[in-house]
Amino acid sequence: MIKLAAQQTVARMLERDDFAKRYAANLPIAIHEFLYPLCQGYDSVAMRADVELGGTDQKFNLLVGREMQKHYGQSPQCILMMPLLEGLDGTNKMSKSLGNYVGIAESPQEIFGKLMSISDDLMWRYYELLSFRSNQEIAILRREVGAGRNPRDIKVMLAQELVERFHSRSDAVKALADFEARFQRGAMPEEMPEVSVPTGSILQVLKQAGLVSSTSEAMRLIDGGGVRLDGEKVSDKALALVTGSCVVLQVGKRKFARVTLV
Repeated sequence: MIKLAAQQTVARMLERDDFAKRYAANLPIAIHEFLYPLCQGYDSVAMRADVELGGTDQKFNLLVGREMQKHYGQSPQCILMMPLLEGLDGTNKMSKSLGNYVGIAESPQEIFGKLMSISDDLMWRYYELLSFRSNQEIAILRREVGAGRNPRDIKVMLAQELVERFHSRSDAVKALADFEARFQRGAMPEEMPEVSVPTGSILQVLKQAGLVSSTSEAMRLIDGGGVRLDGEKVSDKALALVTGSCVVLQVGKRKFARVTLV
């Protein structure tokens, strides 16, 4: 590690954009943060990499790999950088830790519903980075929306394309039908998680069923009218559920669970 660290200077490390900004603002930079690009760079040496793929936020680390390869007598790798994909919030990059992501292993209905929730502006970013449609086709769709076509129709096409990619065409068709039934006609999905939880208040049951992360979140959702029990809006935060009953709980527009009280 000492030999590795000796290959880079502090000044070189401070060329990295986020380090430079924090240094200028007198914000702390931990030593281990300098070690990360060194270790990632050495990966390229150990693998004798010809090409390394990364997001645009990885540019500094990728270039460190090139420099290290030169030091070890290797040909520097080519680097291929891709733009970052914004998450469902349209602000931060898509991240599981931020909860603004679409998981490729999620159910067709979940993928479809999440993609339909993005803004009309963000939809075009997703088309550019995720769709297999050509730039010419996307440009035509943009013009059609500009001429009055409902952007929802274009979003449906994107959602179906991505569901089909990670599941199947029939799943994409069914996901659309389920979405329309659920959001246009208020129907519940045919398939949903089934769980058994101890009898308790609605707040405790929502948490035990995995529909909320905490009872305080459950309280906020009930206050905002975002919780339904068998299709009826819940307003009583002290509501007690009966042992032996089986109910359908809904949180927001997409989270459902069939819950048995034991």
